[in-house]
Amino acid sequence: MFYLWLGFVFLIGAVVGSFINVCIARLPFEKSILWPGSRCGRCLQPIHALDNLPLLGYWLLRGRCRSCGQRFSVSYFSVELFTACAFAGLFYLEIGRNILDLPYLKDREREIQWGLMPLQAWAVFFWHATLLGFLITTSLCDLQHLEVPLSVTVCGTVVGLIGATFLAWPFPDAAPVPPGPLGPPISPGLYPWPVWLPAQLPSWMPPGSWQLGFATGLAGALVGMMTLRCVRFLFGLGRGKEGLGIGDADVMMMAGAFLGWQPTLLAFFVGVFVALFFGVVQLIRKGDQALAFAPALAVGVMLTLLIWPTVSRTPNVFLLFSEAWLLGGVVAVGAVLFLSASFMLRLVRGPEPAQAVEGQEKKAGGGAT
Repeated sequence: MFYLWLGFVFLIGAVVGSFINVCIARLPFEKSILWPGSRCGRCLQPIHALDNLPLLGYWLLRGRCRSCGQRFSVSYFSVELFTACAFAGLFYLEIGRNILDLPYLKDREREIQWGLMPLQAWAVFFWHATLLGFLITTSLCDLQHLEVPLSVTVCGTVVGLIGATFLAWPFPDAAPVPPGPLGPPISPGLYPWPVWLPAQLPSWMPPGSWQLGFATGLAGALVGMMTLRCVRFLFGLGRGKEGLGIGDADVMMMAGAFLGWQPTLLAFFVGVFVALFFGVVQLIRKGDQALAFAPALAVGVMLTLLIWPTVSRTPNVFLLFSEAWLLGGVVAVGAVLFLSASFMLRLVRGPEPAQAVEGQEKKAGGGAT
C-alpha cells in the first residue's frame, strides 16, 4: 500500500510539473497562466485534453502538433518527469524513511508499509512539496531566461506566511516544549525551529499561537531576502559589478517564509557550494557565462531541510543560533571577509568592460556572474 501512495504522489507531481511548464513559458513574459489554454505556438490551435495528459501527452503527439506538425521541445516531458520524481523522492524520504525524525512516524514502519500514514505526516509532506514546486518553477525560469518572475516568489512568500500564521510551530507535533535554551532538541513541526528558542519567547508569543507562526515566517522571509541583498551589495562594492540578481534574493525570501530564518541562513551557504559545482561544470561546457543561481539555491534549501534534524542537534550549531551576540559576530566577520575577497578579486581580474556591465544589469532579475 505504501508504494501505491508513492505512485499516487508521483502522478500528482506529474500534474504539478505540467502546470510548471505553463508557468515557465508564460510568467517571464507576464502572460496569463489561465487564458488561453494550451496551444501550438505556430498555428495557435488548441491542444486537446487527451493530448495534454502529463507524461503521456508528449508521446501521444510524438512530439509534434497534430495540426501543423510543429515540433515540441522534449523539455515539456522532462519537466513533468523530473517534478514527478522529485515529489515521489520527497515522499519516500520524509514518510517512508522518516528522514526528518518525526516522532509520530517512529516505530510505525509496519503501519506505513500498509499505507496507514498519520495525518500529521501528510501535512508536513504537502507543506514541503508546495515549497518544492515553487523552487522548481523559479529554478527553471532562471535556467531558461536568467530571470526569476516576481509573481512566483511573491505568491510563494504569501503562501508561506499564510501557512505560518495558521499552522504555527509546533504544529503538527504535540511533543512538549523543551524547558531551556540549551535543553533537549527542539521538537520538529512544519517549521524546523520557531522564530527563536522556546524559553526565550515573549509571553505574547506562546508556542502554537498565530503570533509565533507569523513571526517565524516573517523572520525567515526577511533574513532570506536581506542575506542575498547584503551579499549582492558587498560583492558590488568590492568587485565593482553586480554578482547576483534581485530575483535570487526573492527566492530566499520565499524559502524563508516556509522554513524560518535559521535553516534559510544555512541553506544559503549550502547553495553557494552547490553553485560552485554548477559553475565548474558550466565553465567546462560553455565557458565563462552568467550562471543561473536560483537552481543552486533551490538545491541548498531542500538539502538543508532534509539534513536539518541532524545538523540542529550539533551543539555548536545549537549554540550559534541561540546566542544573538555570537551569531552577530560570525555574520560581521563573514561580511568583512567577503568584502575583502571581492576587492581582491577586483584587483586580480581588473575592472569589467562597460559593455559587459551594461549586459549584466539587463539580466539583474536572476543569475550570478
